[in-house]
Amino acid sequence: MINTSDSLEILVQEFSKLPSIGRKTALRISMYLLKRPVEEIEYFSHSLINAKEKIKFCNICCNITEDDVCKICLSEKRNKKQICVVEEPQDVIAIEKTNEYRGVYHVLHGRISPLDGISPNDIRIKELLDRLNSEDLQIDEIILALNPDVEGETTILYLNKLIKPLGIKITRIARGIPIGSELEFADQVTLAKALEGRVSV
Repeated sequence: MINTSDSLEILVQEFSKLPSIGRKTALRISMYLLKRPVEEIEYFSHSLINAKEKIKFCNICCNITEDDVCKICLSEKRNKKQICVVEEPQDVIAIEKTNEYRGVYHVLHGRISPLDGISPNDIRIKELLDRLNSEDLQIDEIILALNPDVEGETTILYLNKLIKPLGIKITRIARGIPIGSELEFADQVTLAKALEGRVSV
Protein backbone atom coordinates (compact mmCIF):
# COMPACT_ATOMS: atom_id res chain seq x y z
CA MET A 1 0.00 0.00 0.00
CA ILE A 2 1.34 3.43 -0.98
CA ASN A 3 1.23 6.10 1.70
CA THR A 4 -0.11 9.27 0.03
CA SER A 5 0.57 11.61 2.97
CA ASP A 6 3.20 11.36 5.67
CA SER A 7 1.38 14.02 7.74
CA LEU A 8 -1.85 12.00 7.66
CA GLU A 9 0.02 8.83 8.60
CA ILE A 10 1.58 10.55 11.65
CA LEU A 11 -1.86 11.85 12.69
CA VAL A 12 -3.39 8.36 12.37
CA GLN A 13 -0.54 6.84 14.39
CA GLU A 14 -1.06 9.40 17.18
CA PHE A 15 -4.83 8.79 17.38
CA SER A 16 -4.17 5.03 17.37
CA LYS A 17 -2.32 5.44 20.67
CA LEU A 18 -5.56 6.49 22.41
CA PRO A 19 -7.53 3.86 24.41
CA SER A 20 -10.03 1.83 22.34
CA ILE A 21 -9.00 3.56 19.10
CA GLY A 22 -7.91 1.19 16.35
CA ARG A 23 -6.30 2.22 13.06
CA LYS A 24 -9.62 2.40 11.17
CA THR A 25 -11.21 4.67 13.77
CA ALA A 26 -8.02 6.76 13.93
CA LEU A 27 -8.17 7.24 10.16
CA ARG A 28 -11.84 8.21 10.33
CA ILE A 29 -11.16 10.79 13.07
CA SER A 30 -8.18 12.17 11.15
CA MET A 31 -10.17 12.54 7.93
CA TYR A 32 -13.04 14.21 9.82
CA LEU A 33 -10.68 16.74 11.39
CA LEU A 34 -9.02 17.50 8.05
CA LYS A 35 -12.41 18.56 6.69
CA ARG A 36 -13.04 21.01 9.56
CA PRO A 37 -12.13 24.73 9.33
CA VAL A 38 -8.68 25.72 10.61
CA GLU A 39 -10.32 27.78 13.40
CA GLU A 40 -12.01 24.66 14.82
CA ILE A 41 -8.75 22.71 14.77
CA GLU A 42 -6.93 25.58 16.49
CA TYR A 43 -9.64 25.74 19.17
CA PHE A 44 -9.47 21.96 19.63
CA SER A 45 -5.67 21.95 19.98
CA HIS A 46 -5.78 24.98 22.31
CA SER A 47 -8.38 23.22 24.52
CA LEU A 48 -6.15 20.15 24.75
CA ILE A 49 -3.03 22.15 25.67
CA ASN A 50 -5.03 24.31 28.10
CA ALA A 51 -6.40 21.24 29.90
CA LYS A 52 -2.92 19.68 30.07
CA GLU A 53 -1.42 22.86 31.53
CA LYS A 54 -4.18 23.68 34.04
CA ILE A 55 -5.33 20.31 35.36
CA LYS A 56 -3.48 18.96 38.38
CA PHE A 57 -4.25 16.68 41.33
CA CYS A 58 -6.14 17.70 44.46
CA ASN A 59 -3.84 17.96 47.49
CA ILE A 60 -6.38 16.02 49.55
CA CYS A 61 -8.06 13.34 47.43
CA CYS A 62 -5.79 13.19 44.34
CA ASN A 63 -8.75 13.79 41.99
CA ILE A 64 -8.24 16.10 39.02
CA THR A 65 -8.76 19.81 39.64
CA GLU A 66 -7.53 23.21 38.50
CA ASP A 67 -7.04 24.38 42.09
CA ASP A 68 -4.96 23.07 45.00
CA VAL A 69 -8.09 21.46 46.49
CA CYS A 70 -10.98 20.14 44.37
CA LYS A 71 -14.59 21.34 44.64
CA ILE A 72 -15.76 18.08 46.21
CA CYS A 73 -13.25 18.29 49.07
CA LEU A 74 -14.10 21.97 49.61
CA SER A 75 -17.87 21.43 49.65
CA GLU A 76 -19.54 21.90 53.05
CA LYS A 77 -22.38 19.63 51.89
CA ARG A 78 -20.17 16.54 51.65
CA ASN A 79 -19.73 14.00 54.44
CA LYS A 80 -15.97 14.23 55.11
CA LYS A 81 -16.13 11.17 57.39
CA GLN A 82 -16.92 8.85 54.47
CA ILE A 83 -14.26 8.24 51.81
CA CYS A 84 -14.94 6.34 48.60
CA VAL A 85 -11.72 4.91 47.16
CA VAL A 86 -11.62 4.61 43.36
CA GLU A 87 -8.98 3.77 40.78
CA GLU A 88 -9.21 6.71 38.37
CA PRO A 89 -10.71 10.23 38.14
CA GLN A 90 -13.27 9.02 35.57
CA ASP A 91 -14.66 6.71 38.29
CA VAL A 92 -15.42 9.79 40.41
CA ILE A 93 -17.29 11.29 37.45
CA ALA A 94 -19.27 8.05 37.00
CA ILE A 95 -20.30 7.86 40.67
CA GLU A 96 -21.15 11.59 40.82
CA LYS A 97 -23.59 11.11 37.92
CA THR A 98 -25.71 8.84 40.13
CA ASN A 99 -26.42 11.71 42.59
CA GLU A 100 -26.52 9.08 45.35
CA TYR A 101 -23.16 9.48 47.07
CA ARG A 102 -22.61 12.34 49.54
CA GLY A 103 -19.15 11.57 50.90
CA VAL A 104 -15.70 12.44 49.56
CA TYR A 105 -13.23 10.46 47.45
CA HIS A 106 -9.70 9.19 47.21
CA VAL A 107 -8.29 8.45 43.76
CA LEU A 108 -5.53 5.83 43.64
CA HIS A 109 -4.54 6.47 39.99
CA GLY A 110 -4.24 2.77 39.27
CA ARG A 111 -4.37 -0.57 41.01
CA ILE A 112 -1.85 -3.14 42.16
CA SER A 113 -0.84 -5.34 39.24
CA PRO A 114 2.36 -7.38 39.73
CA LEU A 115 2.17 -8.67 36.14
CA ASP A 116 2.32 -5.08 34.87
CA GLY A 117 4.98 -4.12 37.39
CA ILE A 118 2.60 -1.88 39.39
CA SER A 119 3.27 -2.14 43.12
CA PRO A 120 1.53 -0.42 46.07
CA ASN A 121 4.22 2.28 45.90
CA ASP A 122 3.21 3.18 42.34
CA ILE A 123 -0.33 4.29 43.27
CA ARG A 124 -1.69 6.80 45.82
CA ILE A 125 -1.99 4.45 48.82
CA LYS A 126 0.44 6.44 51.00
CA GLU A 127 -1.68 9.57 50.53
CA LEU A 128 -4.80 7.63 51.61
CA LEU A 129 -3.08 6.33 54.75
CA ASP A 130 -1.89 9.85 55.58
CA ARG A 131 -5.52 11.02 55.43
CA LEU A 132 -6.71 8.16 57.62
CA ASN A 133 -3.98 8.77 60.20
CA SER A 134 -4.62 12.52 60.35
CA GLU A 135 -5.67 13.74 63.81
CA ASP A 136 -7.90 16.38 62.18
CA LEU A 137 -10.17 13.76 60.61
CA GLN A 138 -12.35 11.11 62.19
CA ILE A 139 -13.19 8.77 59.31
CA ASP A 140 -16.26 6.58 59.89
CA GLU A 141 -16.22 4.53 56.70
CA ILE A 142 -14.03 3.64 53.74
CA ILE A 143 -15.93 2.46 50.66
CA LEU A 144 -13.78 0.44 48.27
CA ALA A 145 -15.21 1.07 44.78
CA LEU A 146 -12.59 -0.61 42.64
CA ASN A 147 -13.13 -2.44 39.37
CA PRO A 148 -14.25 -6.06 39.97
CA ASP A 149 -11.32 -7.83 38.31
CA VAL A 150 -8.17 -9.60 39.53
CA GLU A 151 -6.17 -6.38 39.97
CA GLY A 152 -9.08 -4.66 41.71
CA GLU A 153 -9.49 -7.59 44.11
CA THR A 154 -5.74 -7.64 44.82
CA THR A 155 -5.83 -3.93 45.65
CA ILE A 156 -8.90 -4.37 47.88
CA LEU A 157 -7.21 -7.16 49.84
CA TYR A 158 -4.08 -5.05 50.28
CA LEU A 159 -6.03 -1.96 51.42
CA ASN A 160 -8.17 -4.06 53.77
CA LYS A 161 -5.00 -5.39 55.43
CA LEU A 162 -3.70 -1.84 55.98
CA ILE A 163 -6.94 -0.14 57.04
CA LYS A 164 -8.54 -2.78 59.30
CA PRO A 165 -6.03 -2.25 62.18
CA LEU A 166 -7.07 1.44 62.25
CA GLY A 167 -10.56 0.42 63.41
CA ILE A 168 -12.31 2.12 60.50
CA LYS A 169 -15.38 0.46 58.99
CA ILE A 170 -14.55 -0.89 55.50
CA THR A 171 -17.23 -1.62 52.92
CA ARG A 172 -17.15 -2.35 49.23
CA ILE A 173 -19.69 -1.63 46.54
CA ALA A 174 -22.11 -4.49 45.92
CA ARG A 175 -21.73 -6.85 43.02
CA GLY A 176 -24.05 -4.90 40.75
CA ILE A 177 -21.02 -4.19 38.56
CA PRO A 178 -20.33 -7.13 36.22
CA ILE A 179 -17.01 -8.93 36.73
CA GLY A 180 -14.41 -7.75 34.24
CA SER A 181 -16.16 -4.45 33.45
CA GLU A 182 -15.02 -0.94 34.40
CA LEU A 183 -16.85 1.63 36.53
CA GLU A 184 -16.75 4.39 33.94
CA PHE A 185 -18.81 2.25 31.53
CA ALA A 186 -21.46 1.18 34.04
CA ASP A 187 -24.89 2.79 33.76
CA GLN A 188 -26.07 5.15 36.51
CA VAL A 189 -28.74 2.84 37.93
CA THR A 190 -26.29 -0.07 38.28
CA LEU A 191 -23.73 2.17 39.96
CA ALA A 192 -26.31 3.67 42.31
CA LYS A 193 -27.54 0.20 43.34
CA ALA A 194 -23.98 -1.04 43.80
CA LEU A 195 -23.23 1.86 46.14
CA GLU A 196 -26.51 1.41 48.01
CA GLY A 197 -25.93 -2.33 48.47
CA ARG A 198 -22.29 -2.14 49.55
CA VAL A 199 -21.16 -4.79 52.04
CA SER A 200 -18.56 -5.02 54.80
CA VAL A 201 -15.18 -6.38 53.77
